[in-house]
Amino acid sequence: MWPLPAPSATVYAALERAEDYPRWWPQVRAVTRLDDETGVITIRSALPYALTSTVRATRRDQAAGVLEVTLSGDIDGWARWTVTPGGPGTLARYDQEVRVRKSLLRRLAVPGRPLFRLNHRLMMRAGRRGLLRHLEAV
Repeated sequence: MWPLPAPSATVYAALERAEDYPRWWPQVRAVTRLDDETGVITIRSALPYALTSTVRATRRDQAAGVLEVTLSGDIDGWARWTVTPGGPGTLARYDQEVRVRKSLLRRLAVPGRPLFRLNHRLMMRAGRRGLLRHLEAV
């Protein structure tokens, strides 16, 4: 859950523009829009590997504050942002259910789990900081 000092509509609009993520989220290395509903995303955090997946929008509901996508490629599954008013600003919640398909990472899944979880936490923390800076500039 990311508490953000901005109106919900502003946060939703920023999160809806995935092609802008590389500008404010350092670990999102590239987003290429293929059409209005589909794109390709490449992420790379502190560990020396990149993950690339095709992302397809499955739900865009501004009234409910929900942005949901399916992913296929190095990561398969779904991810969802839920944006709601919270206190003086907004709460942005990120949920995902994914399976890693990259063979090396699958082989390292059990022994590397603590490191992968730390890597994910660091990526999410950097994303929140980047979004905060981005929202201040908007």
